[in-house]
Amino acid sequence: MKDISRRDFIKLLGGGILASSSLLTACSSKKEEAQALNQEPQEGMMTYRRDPNTKEKVSLLGYGMMRLPTLSNSSAREDNDAIDQEMVNREVDYAIKHGVNYFDTSPMYCQGLSEYSTGIALSRHKRSEFLIATKMSNMEPETWSKKSSIQMFKNSLKQLRVDYIDYYLLHCIGRGGDALANFNSRFMDNGILDWLVEQKKLGIIKNLGFSYHGDIRIFDMLLSWHDEGKYHWDFAQIELNYLDWRYAKEINPSNTNADYLYDELLKRGIPAVIMEPLLGGRLVNVPDFIVEKMKRREPQLSVASWALRFAGTPKNVLTVLSGMTFMEHLKENIITFSPLKPLNAKEQDFLQQVADDIFNLKTIPCNDCKYCMPCPYGIDIPGVLLHYNKCINEGNIASKEKQDAAYRSQRRAFLIGYDREVPKLRQADHCIGCGQCNEKCPQRIDIPKEMERIDKYTEDLRSGRATI
Repeated sequence: MKDISRRDFIKLLGGGILASSSLLTACSSKKEEAQALNQEPQEGMMTYRRDPNTKEKVSLLGYGMMRLPTLSNSSAREDNDAIDQEMVNREVDYAIKHGVNYFDTSPMYCQGLSEYSTGIALSRHKRSEFLIATKMSNMEPETWSKKSSIQMFKNSLKQLRVDYIDYYLLHCIGRGGDALANFNSRFMDNGILDWLVEQKKLGIIKNLGFSYHGDIRIFDMLLSWHDEGKYHWDFAQIELNYLDWRYAKEINPSNTNADYLYDELLKRGIPAVIMEPLLGGRLVNVPDFIVEKMKRREPQLSVASWALRFAGTPKNVLTVLSGMTFMEHLKENIITFSPLKPLNAKEQDFLQQVADDIFNLKTIPCNDCKYCMPCPYGIDIPGVLLHYNKCINEGNIASKEKQDAAYRSQRRAFLIGYDREVPKLRQADHCIGCGQCNEKCPQRIDIPKEMERIDKYTEDLRSGRATI
């Protein structure tokens, strides 16, 4: 795997900063500080990047429509409650008013209701005011036929209330135990990729690309097709953040470092759309000592803004997706990109140190995407993993014998928190190791193995003999 030096990274970023200067709006530090303190972004300040295919301006902040608010004031990704359409409308209106024009959805988001809700909200605006990205999310075998896949595409147009899609993706390539067989079944054997190419020629798709999760051989194969002229990719969606830049493969050998993914796209001039800039919240919910380190360096900046700036700085990034449930998250993220303040060399070095700190915590790389759900045995897989990670971040994993002074408080925090956050019938002890979840996990976590480990640790804690 190629390892890019910090100096080379800054070179990669610097050229793009200069090239994009015509689209960046200057802002004094006083204004930025006032925005951060008041948490109210100014209009007309959004940073844009130019799409090399359509020449359209794309907001550097993209709205991920996978965590829509519900009537119970939670996220539709996590709750079966009805989507709060009035709030979705308000947030979309606010985003467009403040320059956000890229909206990313999928037939599978929010229990299958994201496209419908997004369509309602966006249909109240002029078509020229927004760009729609959605996906061929034919994950399950019953959707692999050409007829079913075409129906999924046509239903997306209907749900979104549009007659063309600006950015259409082959969703989640590289997933599954046999990633090549999975890819062929979903896109090649049924002829659906060629059919999508025809839709692009007809103007029903403006840009055709893919989102990558998993097996690097599939990523490299698709790029070789691009090189050979077999298929042309207008963009690609990849996971990029300051932890995955160098540590993705070390965290899980099945993953690929973001520096490789980005560099391969950059060499071909294929714009990168960024997902998981905050790692499903993992780069926001960091331990207190990391928060303190960030605040000492830049008291006015939020923890999230550091990660978003990292994702938005590289020159070949077209937009950075963020799933924003609540208005305060939307406002904060708009501030970060209105305008973007690109990372300098010293800030890049600082974030590398933060990445080192996070990596050394040895948390489980769960991004709370919920692709593993539902579990056929009712386990709340993300809930179990996230509670374990939370206890690591808060120093509540009992790493010493029970005679240690901290053992009692660590034991209490883990067990009480576990029972509060994950109902007992949905805890790790109900895992039978069927492995269905492993096929779906974009981070390629060996979920049954982690369930067994966490269950054993929990039982040892309850019996008072735990060490880890």
